[in-house]
Amino acid sequence: MVFRLSLALVGLFLGWGIVAPSQLSSITQFLLNQTLDRFGWFYLLSMLTFLLFTTFLALSRFGQIRLGGIDAKPEFSYLSWFAMLFAAGMGIGLVFYGAAEPLSHYASPPAGVKALTAQAGREAMRQAFFHWGLHPWAAYSIVALALAYTQFNLKRPALLSAALEPLLGHHAQGGIGHSIDTLAILCTAFGVATSLGLGTLQITTGLQVVFGIQNDTTTQLLVIAVTTVVFLASAMTGLQRGIQWLSNANLGLAAALALLVLVCGPTLFILDVFTTTLGSYLNNLLSTSLKLTPFVGDNWVKDWTVFYWAWWITWSPFVGLFIARISRGRTIREFVLGVMLAPTLLSFAWFAIFGGTGLHQAIFDGAPMVAAVQADIASALFNLFANLPMAQWLSLIALLLLAVFFVTSADSATYVLGMLSSGGAANPSGWLKMCWGLMISGIASVLLLSGGLKGLQAMVIITALPFAVLMLGLCLALYRVLDADIVSQQQRELKRRAKVDGLLAEATRT
Repeated sequence: MVFRLSLALVGLFLGWGIVAPSQLSSITQFLLNQTLDRFGWFYLLSMLTFLLFTTFLALSRFGQIRLGGIDAKPEFSYLSWFAMLFAAGMGIGLVFYGAAEPLSHYASPPAGVKALTAQAGREAMRQAFFHWGLHPWAAYSIVALALAYTQFNLKRPALLSAALEPLLGHHAQGGIGHSIDTLAILCTAFGVATSLGLGTLQITTGLQVVFGIQNDTTTQLLVIAVTTVVFLASAMTGLQRGIQWLSNANLGLAAALALLVLVCGPTLFILDVFTTTLGSYLNNLLSTSLKLTPFVGDNWVKDWTVFYWAWWITWSPFVGLFIARISRGRTIREFVLGVMLAPTLLSFAWFAIFGGTGLHQAIFDGAPMVAAVQADIASALFNLFANLPMAQWLSLIALLLLAVFFVTSADSATYVLGMLSSGGAANPSGWLKMCWGLMISGIASVLLLSGGLKGLQAMVIITALPFAVLMLGLCLALYRVLDADIVSQQQRELKRRAKVDGLLAEATRT
């Protein structure tokens, strides 16, 4: 039922995007603005709640609980685990925004900061760290922990409806539960299709810069077609081969590219930026987490922070379910520390290297980086390379990295969509993954042709509002089952001790 309903809704929305793309864009943009205007406070409070709750789980008595039971062993090494976390959770977004976002904030900073100044540069880096730091990984962790515990410890399907069963009771298996799982599928399918569309735009921009290939609709469709064949072939090989191999390749390519830019770029400036921005981020974490501008009337927080928070929430079913699947055998403390700290530090290093280099070129070298970003945000990375040694090689590595990230994201998405639409099966069938792979590629292609990509992106963000409510429910449901687990462990320990004391007493009498 969930599979058929999801396909029907995706088809209807896709048809709307084909027949009336301008109407789709205008209506969804209106709904998006209303959502962000009226519920910005709710998004900020929700994301801070997720961060505080995951921190509490790691530091509390629940941290010792192992996903899969006391004898469970991790399926993947730390390196492969971190690589898959990084590739699924951020992936192509880091490459797209690594230089572009700090430069955008430098040109148009939050209220109270003068544009194109040293203060604007510092604030630009701090905001980039904030948007790609602990908060998104806390949101992913909530969904991932709830689904992992439900699947591996409670032996229930890896579905949001099953994870919410402690709150919903028998309704989790009825119409309410089906609606929740359908919402998760729609968030994942539309969110990934939007990212594939945006990734295609950057890849074709890179092809134009590096090889002089015309950046037109034909090239964009060809890029989608080729990558679709590759990620479907990878999806057929399974989790232990395709996704793991590609994720390790991602991490290696990303490290090589970052290291080259660090060496070829303003190395000392980058290291200073990383250190200073990390301190500013930690020092202002709580105040920035709750910052709105009701007395100024500035839209910056709504357009950037609230938008990002909504975007991360809509990605949480996809990334959360994928993280849950690869995290069996980890303790909750190990899980939270690994999921939240390792990718966050990698993201910080990435933004310090690429954002710091872009800002250095704009501030000290007189390069027209701000104008380039304002003209075409997809070209920011390649404009940065143009001012460095080995520009052609750097652009080529970046193109390869974009392509591999593209394939990994789509590969992971087909796997997750297959799980969600097959009752939470740990290894969904090949035809189901093939079906969803073709569907999300088709959505990206059609909406690129019709101009409906922005409308789809707005629709994805709108769905974050009900999903944030579900995630708050997941926090409560997870606390209940973990508390019951601890009580059960204590009771077993008391019985064990009573049995041992009884045997000792019997031995003494004998």
